[in-house]
Amino acid sequence: MKKKTSDITVFISLRESTCSECGENLGSKAWVVLEKDKRALCLACADLDHLVFLPSGDAALTRRAKKYSNLSAVVIKWSRARKRYERQGLLVEPEGLERAEKECLADSESRKRNRERAAIRRKELDREYVKTFADKIREMYPNCPTGREKQIAEHACLKYSNRIGRTAQAKEFSKEAVQLAVIAHIRHAETNYDELLMQGFDRFEARSQVKGKVMSTLYEWEGAFTAEVAESAVGNEEERKKIPIDEC
Repeated sequence: MKKKTSDITVFISLRESTCSECGENLGSKAWVVLEKDKRALCLACADLDHLVFLPSGDAALTRRAKKYSNLSAVVIKWSRARKRYERQGLLVEPEGLERAEKECLADSESRKRNRERAAIRRKELDREYVKTFADKIREMYPNCPTGREKQIAEHACLKYSNRIGRTAQAKEFSKEAVQLAVIAHIRHAETNYDELLMQGFDRFEARSQVKGKVMSTLYEWEGAFTAEVAESAVGNEEERKKIPIDEC
C-alpha cells in the first residue's frame, strides 16, 4: 500500500533561528523546515537546498513545475496583518521548472484564448441572469416604470457586491429576493431616504421615516391598488407585516 504523503512545508521565519543539526545561526527571515519535535532545520540539512524558488502568481507554471519535480516544497510566511500563514510559492527542481516553462511558453496563446472564451461566457451568463431577474421584477410589479426593472436588476446583481441579487436565494428567483431588491430601489429612488442619511439620521431611523412611502409605491407597482388606495393601505397593520421592508 502506498503511503499517503503531504506537502513538505518550508517556513520563512520572522525571528532568529538556529539549525538544530548543523548549529548555524540562520538569523531572521531564514527559510527553515520544522521537524516533528518542532526543531528547525536549514534547507541544506533538510536536503532541499538544491531546489529553486518559484513565486506564486502563475497557476499553470506552478502546477506544471510541481508535476515535473520529484521533490518540491510549499513556502509559507506568517502574516502579522491577517494573522495567518500565507503561501509565497514553491521550491521545485530546476529541471522541472525548465520543462514547465517550455510547456507554458509553447501553449501560452492557447491558454490565453481559453481564458478569453471563458470570460466571454461568464459575461453572457451574467447578462442572461440579469435579464431573467429583470423579467421577474416586471412579472411581479407590472406597473413599475418602463426600464426601471433593468436598472434594479443590474444594481442588485452586480458581481462581487454581496447585494441581494447575488445571493443563493436570488439565483432561484424567489419572490422575497426580488421584492427586497425592489424595496431597496424604491427607498433610494422614490423617497428622501438619502437626504435623511445626509442629515445625520441613522439608517434605521431613516427607514422608519420613509416606510410609508416605500410601501405605497410597492403596492402601486404591484398593480393591486391605485396610487390613492395604496396610500390608505399603508396604515393596514396586516398588510405592513407582509412586506420585509426593514431587511434590506
